[in-house]
Amino acid sequence: MLREILTRHIEFIYPQEDADALSLKLCAAFGLASNAQAQSENGADKTAPWSQEDSFLITYGDTILSDDKRPLQNTLDFLTGHLKNIVSGVHILPFFPFTSDDGFAVSDYETVRPDLGDWDDIAAIGETFRLMSDVVINHASASHEWFQQFLNDEAPGRDFIKTAAPQDDISAVIRPRPTPLLHAHETAAGEKLVWCTFGPDQVDLDFSNPDLLCEFIRLLRFYIDKGVRVFRLDAVGFLWKQAGTNCLHLAETHEIIKLMRTLIDHMEENIWLITETNVPAHENLEYFGNGNEAHLIYNFSLPPLLVHALLTGRSSYLRRWMMATAPTPKGCTIFNFSASHDGIGLRPVEGLLPPEEITRMTQAVQGFGGRLTMRSFGAREVPYEMNTTLFSALKGTIDGEDEFQIDRFIASQTIMMSLEGIPAFYVQSFLAAENDEARAAKTGQNRSLNRTQWQASQINAELAAGDTAMAQIFFELRRRLAIRKKQTAFHPDATQFTLHIKPGMFGFWRQSLDRQQSLFVVTNITREQKLLSLRDMNLYGSAGWIDLLSGAAVLPDDEELVLAPYQTVWISNQA
Repeated sequence: MLREILTRHIEFIYPQEDADALSLKLCAAFGLASNAQAQSENGADKTAPWSQEDSFLITYGDTILSDDKRPLQNTLDFLTGHLKNIVSGVHILPFFPFTSDDGFAVSDYETVRPDLGDWDDIAAIGETFRLMSDVVINHASASHEWFQQFLNDEAPGRDFIKTAAPQDDISAVIRPRPTPLLHAHETAAGEKLVWCTFGPDQVDLDFSNPDLLCEFIRLLRFYIDKGVRVFRLDAVGFLWKQAGTNCLHLAETHEIIKLMRTLIDHMEENIWLITETNVPAHENLEYFGNGNEAHLIYNFSLPPLLVHALLTGRSSYLRRWMMATAPTPKGCTIFNFSASHDGIGLRPVEGLLPPEEITRMTQAVQGFGGRLTMRSFGAREVPYEMNTTLFSALKGTIDGEDEFQIDRFIASQTIMMSLEGIPAFYVQSFLAAENDEARAAKTGQNRSLNRTQWQASQINAELAAGDTAMAQIFFELRRRLAIRKKQTAFHPDATQFTLHIKPGMFGFWRQSLDRQQSLFVVTNITREQKLLSLRDMNLYGSAGWIDLLSGAAVLPDDEELVLAPYQTVWISNQA
């Protein structure tokens, strides 16, 4: 029963609390009976939670603007007008009132920003698409009511903000920002040192208080009732703090995610948790737990490894990483992406790419107009992320710009959508956005390079023109996604093996769960023509093989297949 399982979580997280009473409180906050039964073991089999038909669009609520509609209405128009029956879900980045960090300093968790729309607009999107919402759980805006209550020594906020004592050992704390960790504030109860992992306007919340956890559990149910079906737990790895540790991925953090998973698995609907942990690959994988934490984790290592492969024409590091990646537990899968609203993170390739290879890649991207953001590492600063649109990052190779930008970019997206897991496309990638120097200059933020705002009329005009970079990329990606949806070998849980093929190419094999479809994915990652040896792929002669992308037959008796620069083939035994 739910209450019994919750009690075990509570005894680990809050050993001093009355676990029985707190379990009842959590059940009430989430709107579930305390004797509820899980819908299935580990929630793994609830009405086939995902399939090859699933893919996501990632966008800000105000990326697409017009004079006559609210931005969220423009978002829905774009989805239904251009991507209906192509993508199944949409991640709308924080749509709550905020004070900084483009939405990630939330000042009100229960209101939609009036300049975007309202909850009816959110619900309308959720009626047609699986809607993902951020839960900015590690910190809140310094303007949030809780922090104002903290300053006034008033409940409940005075107990919701994380503070430190002057003697606390914080020397090992891992942080993504160079600003001071602690900020002094005068409160009605005296001076307090407030913990700020991401900056002074983003004050960390104190989950050692179970009342705060109950509040967020209540918020999760509130969002579900508003149409949200996927929760992105932002910066969740930093959730639990303990002086003398690095305050990252602590055991209590994992147990809180398990508690959330327990509640969600007792619901009749398929609700997913996805953890946002931009860290080295082995640390990221820990958020699957034993199939009892996140349903999905971001594939943070993929974007930098993919960019490196396409800039250098070498797949060895990408291939080695794929071969070493552990299989996902039952009821879990990978959320694949190649670009996001942030930069291309470099922490996830620590230990995967040598420093000199990271330098080669970052220098090339900077040569194409990208920027480099650093982070503190002891007494020095090290590269944290590349700030660029993906389209601009692939303007050429490490040897400079060339004429293959569009082909190279489409190759990146085709590899990503072919991998085990669920693919996600940042809207700026769909729109072939170049680095937005004007916006970055206006905001003073490197990440603004990748956050262009578009007029709906401009998008429609460029797509209608047909010969623009946007149109070429948009319609080709849409075509490939439509083909992908029909291939059972692209089911998120389908088998995947990395191929050992000639240098200059990258490939892997997918097999459907029923073993009826075999599908070989091979990409030429260079700007030179390459010959693919069909012997390397073990195409059995009794099948009628076809390249799904070109429609051309592939004959096992042929020795080689010619691949144009950046061409991908999907060689399948089923048309």
